[in-house]
Amino acid sequence: MNERISALMDGELDDQAAAELIQALGAQREALGTWRVYHLISDAIRENQRLPARLAAPARPRRRVALPIAASLAAVSLVGWLAFAPQQEAAQPQVAQAVPQAPTTPRPVTVPLPTATGDYLLAHQGVSPRFSIQGMAPYIRSVSDEAQGTRR
Repeated sequence: MNERISALMDGELDDQAAAELIQALGAQREALGTWRVYHLISDAIRENQRLPARLAAPARPRRRVALPIAASLAAVSLVGWLAFAPQQEAAQPQVAQAVPQAPTTPRPVTVPLPTATGDYLLAHQGVSPRFSIQGMAPYIRSVSDEAQGTRR
């Protein structure tokens, strides 16, 4: 009888055999109890298969939403703490008061160049750091110094 009940639940019986078994279930209390137990087992198996899928479905969106919300709350908390925390007033350093003096303007010191400076520079241009400049650029200062020296 138990095999026939299982076959009925699986849809393996034809219409006539199924009708006969259903009438027998109504007459035999033990067979009806087996029918109920088999349905409970079937429901438990189906629910057990659906449970991981049902648990995984809401867990994914929560995880996607929970982390940004937590980060936002942390940022707002930090900004609020920095903005509303009591500020400690820094002690004002004591500055010594200077006695005012008459303003003095420094005079530029003029150091005259020796008369042979232009000749010296012209003679040593080959070892000068300015020698890397190509063309006439190394001679500009020497020519310029000579021109200004003659006007003075």
